[in-house]
Amino acid sequence: MLLSTSTRRQFISAALALAVGPPRSSWASARRRSLITVWLDGGPSQLETFDPHPGRKIGGPTRSVSTSLKGASIADGYPRLAEILGELNLVRSLVSKEGDHERATYFTKTGHRLDPVVRYPSVGAVFVSSSSGALGLPRHVALGSQPWPPRGGDLGAELDAFRVEDPGRSLGDIGSRVPPDRLERRRLRLATLESSFSEGRGDRAAKIAAITRGAFALTRSTEKDALLIDDEPASVRISYGDSRFGRGCLVARRLIERGVSAVEVCLSGFDSHAGNFEAHAERARELDPALSSLIRELRDRDALRTTTVLVLGEFGRTPRINDLDGRDHWPHGFSCLVGGAGLQKGIVLGSTDPAGESKLPADPVPVEDLLATVLVALGLDPEETWRSRDGRPIPFVPGRPVARLLRP
Repeated sequence: MLLSTSTRRQFISAALALAVGPPRSSWASARRRSLITVWLDGGPSQLETFDPHPGRKIGGPTRSVSTSLKGASIADGYPRLAEILGELNLVRSLVSKEGDHERATYFTKTGHRLDPVVRYPSVGAVFVSSSSGALGLPRHVALGSQPWPPRGGDLGAELDAFRVEDPGRSLGDIGSRVPPDRLERRRLRLATLESSFSEGRGDRAAKIAAITRGAFALTRSTEKDALLIDDEPASVRISYGDSRFGRGCLVARRLIERGVSAVEVCLSGFDSHAGNFEAHAERARELDPALSSLIRELRDRDALRTTTVLVLGEFGRTPRINDLDGRDHWPHGFSCLVGGAGLQKGIVLGSTDPAGESKLPADPVPVEDLLATVLVALGLDPEETWRSRDGRPIPFVPGRPVARLLRP
């Protein structure tokens, strides 16, 4: 159920009061929540992941496996995820306004379409903007290589995700290559140069200086070992899988336990215009152990109660199988997983035509409504506004929360 315009504001206010209690000015002191986004870059096929149609013409060779989520089967390449899926919700009816990779990625991460004037912040950046307090790590982190990482847009570059290309392996440039006293002398000299440069340049220069201070602080932080996994038991590391993505999911868990607000982990390789079934089988060998271990550990360590988890890509793939044994872009009815803090669990929402003849899924959920739901689950009002560079009030996300997914 989507909320009507007349009741939306009342519902959001009630949901925020239940989730958070005090008004926004004291949210950070009232409780801590985190967001983990598992980004499936390239547009995963719903038919080879979370919405298979075995035995149908559109289903191809993909078979299904029953899950702990009542009434839901997923592709048989995900047996471990099937066991833990009941901790989350499955949405099978996402619809997007964009079918191009770059535009759809931007839209799915921000809830806004690309604009030549306004640079919209990602949902992760919006959430981080509400965080406060000292932390020895960046509050917004992107793990794994990706062409379009989440950014702060016009809310500020300081809200951009801190990128770690190969998580769990090495600190790389995060660690200082010179002795601490020499690094401090460099910092002081840079501060002297910046103080004269910043004169007359206002807020922008101040924000750049803040980013620089944060970078220096990170090199000295005792918390940066959260980006490594050497101290994790071998059994835990093995359970996630020895892949960049598997290590990224494990690091994501470590980061949110240290107080990081928003983490995005990227798995690429879903753009399957040719060889769709082989490509998705290969991705499943990475995604299944890593994602299932992440959800299981969050639950067992009592972190799923305070962590909202979102698993999705920029769009799905066509029901029709093309001449290259592939599937093309499909923004008309695709799938995601969402659950954790502020949300129900065990819900299957929406369905797609098993014959593949109808573009419109049953009970469609627009991408912007999903993102508005996530913000409410995290304790934010998606209708709250910020000011663009030209002074316009811009809502965080112009969507309507999906009431059925939110915890009462």
